Amino acid sequence: MPPGVPGQAGGPVRERVRVRTWVPDGPFDLGLVLGPLRRGPGDPTFRATRDGAVWRTCLTPAGAGTLRVVAVGGEVRGQAWGPGAEWLLEQLPELLGAADDPSVFVPRHRVVALARHRRPGLRLTRTGRVLESLIPSILEQKVTTDEAYRAWRLLVRKFGEPAPGPAPERMAVLPGPRTWALIPSWEWHRVGVDNKRASTILRAVRVAERLEEAVGMEPAAARARLQLVSGIGPWTSAETVQRSHGAPDEVTVGDLHLPGIVGWALAGDRDADDEVMLSLLEPYAGQRHRAARLILLSGVVPARRAPKMPRFDIGRL
Repeated sequence: MPPGVPGQAGGPVRERVRVRTWVPDGPFDLGLVLGPLRRGPGDPTFRATRDGAVWRTCLTPAGAGTLRVVAVGGEVRGQAWGPGAEWLLEQLPELLGAADDPSVFVPRHRVVALARHRRPGLRLTRTGRVLESLIPSILEQKVTTDEAYRAWRLLVRKFGEPAPGPAPERMAVLPGPRTWALIPSWEWHRVGVDNKRASTILRAVRVAERLEEAVGMEPAAARARLQLVSGIGPWTSAETVQRSHGAPDEVTVGDLHLPGIVGWALAGDRDADDEVMLSLLEPYAGQRHRAARLILLSGVVPARRAPKMPRFDIGRL
């Protein structure tokens, strides 16, 4: 158990810990399942520790919560702290892919079949929360991942609340909608977020309840609701619903790199666009997102021949 958990000899008494155990019904890889929730190495809401555990914070319907998950001996153990602890443990199986059914997937290409054979523990996580995936996805629009990760890290650390329980140092919980709405314009500027992305986040948090309701919808309907918010398009809605719903067919379009990666892996076409990518993924209809993830995990990618998207200093524009 991590230091400070009640009941550990010599550890300080802290918040009450709640525990739940879940047994996967097949191969399971904790890192692969929860990895998509991590937004860069300094993400305040996600931490993988040397003992094999994954820590995650969440602003649940019941309030802030911290979850520690570790897979040992064929079972997965979750520990949770804070007002949101019970909600986190209730949702634990779905977070770990219990609602996902990898067995229905049929590889149609050798590269996909090999990736699946090498990574049998891949399951699609379902968080049951929208804003925690939507806001960082908006931050990632049209900028480098490094820029987006930095903005996410600085905003959550400054405006989020400290993680409940004995979480690793500097972990924090996603700010609530009202807090996002009150962030001054100069704070967005200081972390490198342009007015377009900041305004999209502000529009989203004003209708946060309606967006969170989308969790109860089918993925396509959920995406349609998200896209009613100006500034949220197909790329952002797909990136969100893949995580909030564990949607196996919601493939990302409008991405700078994914079409070329899929095109290269399946047809040797590094110049593939969205149309070509969707055509190549058509044999995986119903499972296109899973197929794309396996392609990314295969490591079969074209050599980079152009520089990354240039970094802009909005203070000089």
